[in-house]
Amino acid sequence: MITTVTLNAAVDKTYYMDSFATHQVNRVRRVLTEPGGKGNNVAKIIKLLGGEVTASGCIGGDNGQLIDHLLQTRKINTDFVMTSGESRICLNIIDESSQYASTELLEPGLTISSSQWIAIKQKIQQLAQLSTIIVFSGSLPQGVATNGYAELIEIVQQAGAHAFLDTSGAAFTDSIQAKPYFIKPNQHELEQWSNTSLTTDQQYIDTAWLLINHGIENVCITRGSQGAIAIINKQVYQVISPSIQAINTVGCGDAFVAGMAFATLRQCDPIQQLKLASAVASANALSEKAGDMDYATYLELESAVQVIPL
Repeated sequence: MITTVTLNAAVDKTYYMDSFATHQVNRVRRVLTEPGGKGNNVAKIIKLLGGEVTASGCIGGDNGQLIDHLLQTRKINTDFVMTSGESRICLNIIDESSQYASTELLEPGLTISSSQWIAIKQKIQQLAQLSTIIVFSGSLPQGVATNGYAELIEIVQQAGAHAFLDTSGAAFTDSIQAKPYFIKPNQHELEQWSNTSLTTDQQYIDTAWLLINHGIENVCITRGSQGAIAIINKQVYQVISPSIQAINTVGCGDAFVAGMAFATLRQCDPIQQLKLASAVASANALSEKAGDMDYATYLELESAVQVIPL
């Protein structure tokens, strides 16, 4: 089983507008409401791929209850820690007059107390006994130290499960010290970590090797429409994504992580893993919702992905 952990879950609302402008009244033409947060997006994609997945983390208040309900309506198992406070709402404003330009407004979310953090660690310890892979995604909530994911990764590893990590900033820097099995920084996150501007494939590869030499087994660097650079089992791969006209790129990185987790659980070889993950990410970009795809579209895109060993 795969478990996803979202410590800063959200109700994701997408506003579709004919046009969007600041300093004036804007009218929303259509609204989509989804259970959000990066880990929940991962869970939704794994379920669409046919995988067994449990969505966990922490939620609070009426928004938290809505997140849990919306996941369950998708037949996703849930096992959250209920906390005080209110889970956040995140808005994505789509301007259809500007090639679906996206503007995101993200609330800060819950504040976690020390006793609640203990409850979260206990929950992860329970789930790690039942899971092959646990995916940690997204930002850390207020009240949790920047090495919070490192604490949880160590719990997972002690149980013999694989820890996947997708986060950024100080949480990324401090949590990779625990040597997760898999990480997926994007270009901005990798540049932030390395304090270097990355412009060539060789620079990406060299920086990925720094992470591999640090003790992380698998590194995938996603680069949007430019595909990905990956090092899996000490082999470097270039991933060339299919050419598409994206509708909504929010959640594509989460879809990539979902594809890698699902393919890893199925014991696919690295080329199959990367083809599946890239196709799922591209299929997500063709959906209006984050953490969503059309399965037939995914299958068509998979045959168009190129994975080149370097």
